[in-house]
Amino acid sequence: MADDKTCKDNPMKGVPIDITFTTFIYSLSSSAMVALGEAPEPGTGKVEFQPQLAKHTIDMLGMLKEKFDKGLDAEEQKLLCDIVYNLRMSYVNKTK
Repeated sequence: MADDKTCKDNPMKGVPIDITFTTFIYSLSSSAMVALGEAPEPGTGKVEFQPQLAKHTIDMLGMLKEKFDKGLDAEEQKLLCDIVYNLRMSYVNKTK
């Protein structure tokens, strides 16, 4: 994985974020359960099977597992760094 020296500085440094890898994985898992119709949608309470969304979320978890097993290549590291930086900048700009 890219270290801090290969990515731009975090513009959200100091903003309290309560996310860990574990909470992220549980969040994706919960989203998959909702899409499978195994849990109600938090906003509406509706229970509905959404096969394409369920497959997408499950495949995303599988891809994360594979990437953590094998590692990211340099192009993937740069892409991830750039995307995260740009999203953080957008967030900071909208919350000023």
